[in-house]
Amino acid sequence: MDHETFFPPHAGVSLKELAHRIGAELVGDAAPERVIRAVAPVYRARENDICYILSRKNRAELETCRAGAILCDRPLLGLIPSHIPVLLTKTPHTAFALAGQILHPKANRPAAIMSAAHGISDAAHVDITAKIEPGVTIEAAAVVGAHVEIGSGSHIGAGAVIGAGVKIGRDSVIAAGASVFASYIGNGVIIHNGARIGQDGFGYAPGPRGMVKIVQIGRVIIQDHVEIGANTTVDRGTMDDTVIGEGTKIDNQVQIGHNVRIGRHCGIVAQVGIAGSTVIGDGVMIGGGSGINGHIHIGDGVQIAAMSGVIADVPASQKFGGIPARPLPDFLRECAEVMQRAGNALKTRKGTK
Repeated sequence: MDHETFFPPHAGVSLKELAHRIGAELVGDAAPERVIRAVAPVYRARENDICYILSRKNRAELETCRAGAILCDRPLLGLIPSHIPVLLTKTPHTAFALAGQILHPKANRPAAIMSAAHGISDAAHVDITAKIEPGVTIEAAAVVGAHVEIGSGSHIGAGAVIGAGVKIGRDSVIAAGASVFASYIGNGVIIHNGARIGQDGFGYAPGPRGMVKIVQIGRVIIQDHVEIGANTTVDRGTMDDTVIGEGTKIDNQVQIGHNVRIGRHCGIVAQVGIAGSTVIGDGVMIGGGSGINGHIHIGDGVQIAAMSGVIADVPASQKFGGIPARPLPDFLRECAEVMQRAGNALKTRKGTK
């Protein structure tokens, strides 16, 4: 299988230089000038690839590994075959991520449909009132509305729609097919394919003839270095703003309701739904498929397990899980008790036959 079609290998970085750039220690004098060109998993890594291990689970794969180098923590050093250079680090996962950014820089941002595109395509529509700084790329079939402002180095993908009055900072990417309305976007933001930013929030009031729509006149504020995954939706505020804090990373197919405020450097995994007017602190991690009730507060540093249902406030630094979500040790203990009872009941039924 050809793994280089879309993201070809780097021209090459010496092992010594790579170790320095990612903050790892090259053990001894093991091949410091060996050229590393790509990242790969342990099982198919070759002479110019770098891979990493986090546990002893890779022991069998290491026996046939032919990698150019392996990243690991010191307790796992003894597992590495003697012919493979080792880069030691206490954070091999992070170091591997940094190596990937160096060796595959094009994979850090959504791919351009026209790989050689620079400047504004003749097939894009850019309103004459838009203010576009030098160095902006706007691909074919993109639409940029009236009074939009886009900073230098930003890239608007094919078929993207940027609504009137939107402001986008520098070095940001709005990928193909995404739409952005009623929003201010910071610097270094990545919005992936098909994401919808700034559309109506879900607001209705009961009336004598059915539901009456509540106008949504707020904005979306996305701070610097936020990343928003494909087909994720971020509703604009009702009267205030929906805010996503600096450095927060949001996966694909996440729903963020109106007036939600998310802090800095949070991680939100796929298919999470956050109902309106909830406030989420800094450094919060929310596992995939979780549902977050509206009008609640989740404190700084909280971790929420996947597939949880959070219905009330969560204090800072807590780990919660389950439906309804409660402190994770309580949830895990209850799960163990249920499984034990189920096992005992099964044994009892078998014994009576």
